[in-house]
Amino acid sequence: MGEWGSFLLSAACTAGLSYLLGSCNMAIIVSRLFRVPDIREFGSGSAGMTNMLRTYGKKLAAITFVGDFLKGSVAVFLARMIFSDPVFGVDLGYIAGIFVVLGHIFPIYFGFHGGKGVATAFGAMLFLNWMVFGTLLIGLVPIIFIIRIVSAISLTGSAIYPVLTFLVLMLQGADFLTAVLPDTVSALIIMGLTFYAHRENIARFRHGKENFFPVAPKTNKKEEKP
Repeated sequence: MGEWGSFLLSAACTAGLSYLLGSCNMAIIVSRLFRVPDIREFGSGSAGMTNMLRTYGKKLAAITFVGDFLKGSVAVFLARMIFSDPVFGVDLGYIAGIFVVLGHIFPIYFGFHGGKGVATAFGAMLFLNWMVFGTLLIGLVPIIFIIRIVSAISLTGSAIYPVLTFLVLMLQGADFLTAVLPDTVSALIIMGLTFYAHRENIARFRHGKENFFPVAPKTNKKEEKP
């Protein structure tokens, strides 16, 4: 097998394993472990931390967030541990990041109906570039408690992510063709996935009906889509 064949095999294995890991959707798993109705039947219908908090409270939401965050980190960590050097200038950690988020949004184990990928993407960011992660954490988390619209923070963070990736890599003196360009493109793809997953939130923004940050659990049946 030639070098290109080895690269394609490495990339395919990274993508496949990361997707399968991402498909382990914690909100659905937690719902089943605690013997409560499927989270996708309530609220926004999303299998993620925010809907868990709104529906079942802080405890189950915290477990969900930690699990989804960790699987993003683990996917990138494993990819970089196995492939310690970029292959043909491609950092396979970013491929892992893309596909673990893809798995979370479209989980093969749960009928391709998952969450919105923000916690998982954030977990991947920690190992992709800790400086980008830290900047987003410091800048965005406090704002949640000011405007209290989680989706707005998520979309803002997703939009800023590729910009920060580009700027930080340039400041670090990374090579443009082998690091800055492919890593920024990968960040743009992750941004695109999270924006797609938030398409209903974006529609509610246009109609002025987006939900604020939940303050108490409630188990309303799934909202009708706008």
